[in-house]
Order: sequence, then C-alpha cells, then structure tokens
Amino acid sequence: PKDENRDTLVNYYHQMLLVRRFEEKADEMYKMARIGGYCHLNLGEEATVVGFSAGLERQDYLYANYREHGYAICRGISTNAVMAELFGKETGCSHGRGGSMHMFSLEHRLMGGYGIVGGQVPLAVGAAFAVNYRGTNEVVAVQMGDGATNGGPFYESLNLAKIYKLPVVFFVVNNGYGMGLPVDKGSAVADLYRKGCAFDITGERVDGTDVLAVRDAVRRAVKTAREQREPALVEAVSFRFRGHSVIDPDRYRDEELVKRGRSTDPIAQFAQRLLEAHLVDDAALRSIEEQVEREVEESVKFAEESPFPSVDTLFDYIYASDDVVQEKR
Repeated sequence: PKDENRDTLVNYYHQMLLVRRFEEKADEMYKMARIGGYCHLNLGEEATVVGFSAGLERQDYLYANYREHGYAICRGISTNAVMAELFGKETGCSHGRGGSMHMFSLEHRLMGGYGIVGGQVPLAVGAAFAVNYRGTNEVVAVQMGDGATNGGPFYESLNLAKIYKLPVVFFVVNNGYGMGLPVDKGSAVADLYRKGCAFDITGERVDGTDVLAVRDAVRRAVKTAREQREPALVEAVSFRFRGHSVIDPDRYRDEELVKRGRSTDPIAQFAQRLLEAHLVDDAALRSIEEQVEREVEESVKFAEESPFPSVDTLFDYIYASDDVVQEKR
C-alpha cells in the first residue's frame, strides 16, 4: 500500500487477527457452555470491523447491532473486559449485565450493542440531534446489518437525519443474508447504498474485505457528517464465515458459495499485501500470531477467574429512582 505508515498497517493486521482469534475462542467457549444467551460472531468480517473503526475519531460515538464483539475491541475495550462480559462476569464492560449482544462503554464511546434488529438506528439519530443541540463536533456512527435496512425505523431515521442535518453515518454491513434470507429476496433494492437516495443522502458501496477501502470510505462519510453537518451512508459488502449465530447450522448457503466467500479471506489478503510491499516477513506475521494467541488465552483466564455480579448489586445500573429501588429492596 502506497503512502501508508508501516506501523499503522501492521496494527490493522494485528487487530483483524485479534478479532478473528477472539471470535473463534468465543465460539469454542459458547459450545462449552461458558457463554449464555445468543452469540453472533464477526468471523470473516474483520476488515469491515477494523476499517470502520479506523475511519472514526476517538471522540465519535458508535451504536452497534448484536454482532459487536469486534467493534468493542477496536474501540479500545480490552479483550479481558469483552470476554468477561461474554461470561457474564462483574469485570465485563457491562458488568455482566449485557452479555454478547449488549456491550457498552461510555469511556470508549461505544453506546451499546442492540438485540432488536435496527433498534439502534433511531437512538443514534437522537444522539446526533443531541450533538447538534450542544454545538459539539462529534460524529455519531451507527452500524447495522443488511436486514435492518428493510425495517421502518431505518427509513424514519434517514428522513429525520436529513431534515435536521445531523452528523450521523449509517454503516450497513451487507454480508449477503439477513439471518437465512438472501438480500435480493428480502430487499426490493439490493444495492443498499442507494436506499439513501430518496432522502438525498450520499451513499457509497465499498469492498468489505479490503480494510483500507473500508477505512477510506468511512473517513469520507465522517468528513461529510462532521464538516457539512449532513448524514452519509456506507454499504460494506462482506461475507460471514459462519451462520447467523453460533447455533445456526448454515444449511441455507450451498458449499460452493461458502467456498467462494472464504476465498476472499480479508486477513489472508492483507497479509499478502504486507508481504509483497516488504512491510513484514513471515517471522513478523508469526510473532503477531503468537501475541494474539497469548492475549486471547489471557482473556479466557481472566474471565474464568472473575466473579459473577453479587445479588447485592441487582438494582445497580438501572434507571429507576432511588425511592423505587429502596422499596424493592
């Protein structure tokens, strides 16, 4: 890659590999009954996750869907805190209350993962309205899957974002399927970036397996939002290696499709680009792999050794007033 800082590029590779190994370990832990509830993985979407995160500034806010483990890590939440949250432990980023689908950290401007498809989109627009009201310079980014673009809240949010000229970036991860339904079967317009046209919102489609392309597209959208106070939409065409969740056997996708999708592995592609540009060698890649493996194993150890929330904290972190809480106690 031309005109790119070596350390930055190597860090992107490190982050993508960390997300991959973390999610593989989460899958393993779920099947060992260490993780409860649902669990949706970013496997195969690492370039989308890392590129999107790299396109934001630290002060920007992120609202995500339920497939948010990788986004949490890339926002700077430690793998220890993310794994502990998956385990339902007090040391998790949501103090064990959120689990896989509801990770949160105000410090890192991750305003939550949301379990309702598209439920995060209106909330992000509301946050962008608050940014304008306060007169500050943050951008609000909202990540969603392709299925969310078929719901009413998505269109209402686009409409309000344009009317009020809000600094919000709508980031659509199009991995080809809304659960088991192909995009072209569930959406009258399969080019999802065009769904902003009716609201005069700029849309762009990008290769979700190219971390630099995703980053640059998000940067352009963020610039539009921050400098012009206008909403923007980015569609990243990606591919998930597994089913919708860890319990989905993925029988609705034929073997040839999955094989073709896996051949576009974003991590393998980026490693090859780094090697060809003589920015790393095989030894450097092995070293990164070893670092990542150690970090992921440490996160499991940390999660296993952490305590579950005490029953005494049952009424902590809730919206109810103190008098209501005291009555319930």
